[in-house]
Amino acid sequence: MRTMRKTGFALIVLTFCLGACASKGTATSQTLNNQNATGNLTFTAPSDWVSEKTTSSMRVAQFKLPRVAGDEDDGSLVIYYFGQGQGGTAAANIDRWLNQMQQPDGGSAKDRAKQNTQTINGLKVATVDISGTYTAEMAPGSGTFNNKPNFRMRAAVVETPKGSYFIKLVGPEKTINNQDQPFATFLKSLEFK
Repeated sequence: MRTMRKTGFALIVLTFCLGACASKGTATSQTLNNQNATGNLTFTAPSDWVSEKTTSSMRVAQFKLPRVAGDEDDGSLVIYYFGQGQGGTAAANIDRWLNQMQQPDGGSAKDRAKQNTQTINGLKVATVDISGTYTAEMAPGSGTFNNKPNFRMRAAVVETPKGSYFIKLVGPEKTINNQDQPFATFLKSLEFK
């Protein structure tokens, strides 16, 4: 009788362990698959964009776009990546960017913006294009803001298996107008490899 109890108890413990281990293995496997999305966003930058050293670990790439005659500032394009599941939704980022562009008559930037969602090389890309006075904070938390009239911003949120990348192109309107075709070509080059 004791042998049967010990055998029965051992079978219960073994069954419990196997069940727990099996479910733990499945959960771990799913978690690892999500955490180990491999690859990066790749792109081809136009030859006249000047690559700059990134100024923070959240910046994947940073470019200076040469100003056109008559403009005081160069354009700037920055690609950000904050990590999988970080950085907010496409809509939240587009709203934040639109709030950085005041309209001369005080109207709504959202009403004047051109927004689009498209698929590029299998990636969902939400874009926004808006002109106005650029009022973004000069550095996060600085409390000092730009005040750049006649600026234009083109921005995009690129959804990848590894999480979203955020692209922000901003500068004097004439300089950014001059970059319309190169920026479109740049967006078409985006791939996740």
